[in-house]
Amino acid sequence: MFANLSERLSKTLRNISGRGRLTEDNIQETLREVRMALLEADVALPVVREFIKQVKDNAVGQDVNKSLTPGQEFIKIVQRQLEIAMGDVNEALNLAAQPPAVILMAGLQGAGKTTSVGKLAKFLKEKHKKKVLVVSADVYRPAAIKQLQTLAESLDVAFFPSENNQKPIDIVDDALKHAKLNFFDVLIVDTAGRLHVDSDMMDEIQAIHSYLNPVETLFVVDAMTGQDAANTAKAFNDALPLTGVILTKVDGDARGGAALSIRHITGKPIKFLGVGEKTDALEPFYPERLASRILGMGDMLSLIEELESKVDKEKAEKMANKLKKGEGFDLNDFLEQLQQMRKMGGMANLMTKLPGMGNLPSGAMDMVGDKSMTRMEAIINSMTLKERTNPDIIKGSRKKRIAAGSGTQVQDVNRMLKQFDEMQRMMKKMKKGGLAKMMRGMKGMMPPGMLGR
Repeated sequence: MFANLSERLSKTLRNISGRGRLTEDNIQETLREVRMALLEADVALPVVREFIKQVKDNAVGQDVNKSLTPGQEFIKIVQRQLEIAMGDVNEALNLAAQPPAVILMAGLQGAGKTTSVGKLAKFLKEKHKKKVLVVSADVYRPAAIKQLQTLAESLDVAFFPSENNQKPIDIVDDALKHAKLNFFDVLIVDTAGRLHVDSDMMDEIQAIHSYLNPVETLFVVDAMTGQDAANTAKAFNDALPLTGVILTKVDGDARGGAALSIRHITGKPIKFLGVGEKTDALEPFYPERLASRILGMGDMLSLIEELESKVDKEKAEKMANKLKKGEGFDLNDFLEQLQQMRKMGGMANLMTKLPGMGNLPSGAMDMVGDKSMTRMEAIINSMTLKERTNPDIIKGSRKKRIAAGSGTQVQDVNRMLKQFDEMQRMMKKMKKGGLAKMMRGMKGMMPPGMLGR
């Protein structure tokens, strides 16, 4: 996520030097680098100008906090301006309305609007314990209604049926009546997307908005379109009273221009980030957390929340008890850990939220990506129960059989066994209760050279 911008800013800010005060002279070159990094990230020019001006005004003549170096003070100022550019604070959905609270979703075709409807329904159901109904008023795109129905069924969310030959206004009228009669807390309406902003589309969505009077009108936009995303959001906002933005495909956006431009151009907050294809890959947007990630400082709060919501507490408790009793950590336990990690989006996802991960060499993240984890799972699944319980017996001929059964090479089996040994050692340190030892153990699990010196 925003890898290019993060790399450029982290490198630039590491190079800043100063003596005891930040002056115009000693920050000039750094500001020029920051400006270039933002422009290369496709941040809108007015946003870049305002950003640089504010950083300069806040930095020049700034007395350095005794506990900080001038460089650290400057980074603090840049971080604060990143937060302000993106909206300063998290703005949650406003669902304080006579039920059902209606959420209207708007956006261009291909932005991930229908998927976002499903993700949002799941989020409200699981995190806020809301009874949610979803409906599609997209009568133009083939299979749009079916797509939402299939998604709703997979999420166990109520779906209101509609047909392509109906008028969108009739669909939403029927859905609203049904939601009221059946005491739904929230009604999420998926509207038609177009390939571009056009007057017919605007007329239709304005009519739907006027009829429903939604508490939230969210614009769904693809982060990978950069500052164009902000301009499209502005065009919608001029015709429709938007209350916020859902920025999708953020996990594939190496630049970050949309996230840094939308608030300034539209005046509307980003409320959610779509960070993957999975149905739980929707995160509430916290400017301060994203600013921290952009500057390579990680996002420990989001990581903790993710761990709390997705880790199977019963299995974790069982593992802890097993270790306390002095029972060994075997390959069955290792497989369970890999599966838990997959539930949280994989090692790569977790690592992006850890401080300093932006400084990893290129290609390092690929070594702990989904493919690597899938390969390790396949290798363990190709073993006998005896081999999983007693890994020491896995020698030459067994390795060949396991490699053939899992569609891998013998060196892949050796690599997996080495990583298991590291994990086993780490678990022994955890048993002795040393957190510092555990962290050193984690470093040992990474491929050589990944965490630097």
